[in-house]
Amino acid sequence: MRKFLAWAGRLTLLLLLAALAVGLWNRDELRRLWTVNTLFDAGRIVGNFSNMDAAFLTAPVPRGDRPVAPLPDGAAMALPEGANAWIEARAVTSLLVLHDGRIVHESYHRGTGPDDLRIGWSVSKSFLSALLGVLHEEGAITSLDTRVTAHAPALAGSAYDGASIRNVLQMASGVAFDEDYLDHDSDINRMGRVLALGGTMDGFTARLTETRAAPGADWHYVSIDTHALAMVIRGATGRGLPALMGEKIIAPLGVERAPLYLTDGEGVAFALGGLNMTTRDYARFGQMILQGGRWQGRQVVPRDWIARATRPSAPTAPDDPAYGLHWWVPGDGEAMARGVYGQYIWIDRARDVVIVTTAADRAFRDDGVHASNLAMFRRIADAL
Repeated sequence: MRKFLAWAGRLTLLLLLAALAVGLWNRDELRRLWTVNTLFDAGRIVGNFSNMDAAFLTAPVPRGDRPVAPLPDGAAMALPEGANAWIEARAVTSLLVLHDGRIVHESYHRGTGPDDLRIGWSVSKSFLSALLGVLHEEGAITSLDTRVTAHAPALAGSAYDGASIRNVLQMASGVAFDEDYLDHDSDINRMGRVLALGGTMDGFTARLTETRAAPGADWHYVSIDTHALAMVIRGATGRGLPALMGEKIIAPLGVERAPLYLTDGEGVAFALGGLNMTTRDYARFGQMILQGGRWQGRQVVPRDWIARATRPSAPTAPDDPAYGLHWWVPGDGEAMARGVYGQYIWIDRARDVVIVTTAADRAFRDDGVHASNLAMFRRIADAL
């Protein structure tokens, strides 16, 4: 890690000097580069996660003109013993608990507040699943067994050639992709540099050629699968992701603030991790999913899609976590959207509970951290 940070620092200095020498970059671009280089620094990570537009290009997600959907208050709950220590240890920045659709706990930490647009990272993947379910019902995508290249011809000849939409939704595409965040040369970090420096995510995805297994043969979580799905959606509809997500998912939710998507240099949304929303708006989405896709008297996402997406269906090994269609399934009646650094939407249908956390947990990959988070969610639900 120390070696990587030293390398990154030298790279940033060289880029800054080159930019100043040739006069190609303006002040905003230099500021973004600096922010990207310090995105996860201990003293900056909390603020950065509420201000991602300072580090990346972004596109607004239209919220429409519907009034803000109410999230009524319920009887305030007492958090279980150990919750405050957990909040501190896991660098939690917000915690919101819904019970029977009512807010029974809402707190903000480390200088954050309810108006912050917090980066969801891979929580964004489950939003894309919901959107794909709507498009499937509407007929824009007729079958999950269609090959991705039918709607995203740019992927012909890539590692995705031969994979079906279902394969990719289940993280069973067979694509070889190294998701080690601590390895400078990993695929996920190469992808991050493409995004930060204004490259093209479509081009990056189409240039992947290595496979690790036949499509559908086994489960292997790779974030780039979500971008392939976004290419499918754009190809099937002829529309950009921010506008589609706004129309089909965000506007019906009656969110408090218009979300943002991070984008690449071509304005293409960073589908696999780029959605930024308030904590309450993440909670509205989670409650809509808990209610089988219904919200404010309207069926936003098909009920049968929610049922299919949030049940185990991926070809996981016995020791793997259960996975559906871009949703984690940690236990019976549970569904979960999960992002790096401690972002969660945890849903327990049996107890009618939705828990949202945002965080800046730099130790999120340590052994036992995810298990301790899941255990705390269940303890909170038990305490209601």
